[in-house]
Amino acid sequence: MLFQNIVSSLLLLASIPAAQASDPVTKLANHGIEIRKRYDDQLAAQGKQGCTSCTFENAAVRREWGSLSKKERKDYIDAVLCLQSKPSITPRDEWPGVRTRYDDFVATHINQSMSIHSYGLFLTWHRYFVWEYEQALHKECGYNGTQPYWDWGAFAHDPVKSPVFDGSDTSMSGDGEYVPHNGTVIGIYTVPSGKGGGCVKSGPFKDMVVNLGPISPGMAGIESNGTGKDYNPRCLKRDINPYLSKGWLKYSDITRLINKNDNHYWFVMKMMGSFMGTAPKDFNVHTAGHSVIGGDPGSDLFSSPGDPAFFLHHSQIDRTWWIWQNQKPKERLYDLEGTHTIFNNPPSKNVTLDESVDLGVNAKPRVIRTMMDTMSGPFCYYYQ
Repeated sequence: MLFQNIVSSLLLLASIPAAQASDPVTKLANHGIEIRKRYDDQLAAQGKQGCTSCTFENAAVRREWGSLSKKERKDYIDAVLCLQSKPSITPRDEWPGVRTRYDDFVATHINQSMSIHSYGLFLTWHRYFVWEYEQALHKECGYNGTQPYWDWGAFAHDPVKSPVFDGSDTSMSGDGEYVPHNGTVIGIYTVPSGKGGGCVKSGPFKDMVVNLGPISPGMAGIESNGTGKDYNPRCLKRDINPYLSKGWLKYSDITRLINKNDNHYWFVMKMMGSFMGTAPKDFNVHTAGHSVIGGDPGSDLFSSPGDPAFFLHHSQIDRTWWIWQNQKPKERLYDLEGTHTIFNNPPSKNVTLDESVDLGVNAKPRVIRTMMDTMSGPFCYYYQ
């Protein structure tokens, strides 16, 4: 078993592009894989491995967007466009604005935002949400790949040059047209404006129609659509902003988050940062990532999945949690702490491993315990 793990580890490392393998976050990820394999071997030797058949040899591998071939990127893009062309299954009398299967996911996020951004639910709920979105791409649109992630640190100095946002036909589309505006408001703090703000001008999603939200848009000049449920067709807007990525999405920011927080409560608190915007020092990778995209609906906490880049951002959120878990799997795989309300306001009970979360019309409820580990429960994937 030990020899097999050594061989498989060498194969894994050999398959990682050299530039990516050299960054400190990927080094932490690779180190975590080695720790996790030793931990799994110990459980197997003690007869405690359980009934999971998922291994690093048969698990799906989620990869960084820039490491995908052009064909692989186009396959993913085509699947997202496919989901945006299929009819919604959400009851129209409850959600007048839904039009597509893609909207079903946006509606679910809007509907549950006031609980799923609590410390107790944030990571597991979004892990399940992104995974079910990936399953919809597979089952309903014939996608054969995995959910890619946005490597924040690789282009933190200039995110519009990232393969995710460079505006090419193999990107998730680029920046919006330049529209003079007063920046993005995060709570009471205003982030300086970028060079966009208007409708996305290039790439596969330049003609995309956003139907739901926004409820609480962050970018100046965008009006709220009340509850976000009503039909509100409009273009996809972005204001891609290096101010935030330079400040909070560097590799050093990510490694500090992973290395300096030893339990779930502090890790998720520092990861989420303060989207109430009390001060810039309170921002972190979650808030910064959304605000780098900005625009509409990207700057709205509730309807932000309406921008397809959301799922690459949250795949990287999940990857960061996965890396953190693997550094100390015995202590962290099932470490959970936090309540059901944002910043515990109003005070609410603690979330437990044995309660369930649901994704509305998109999937059946699942017990949180089954979603803590990407290599067990309904899942079988890891990150490269």
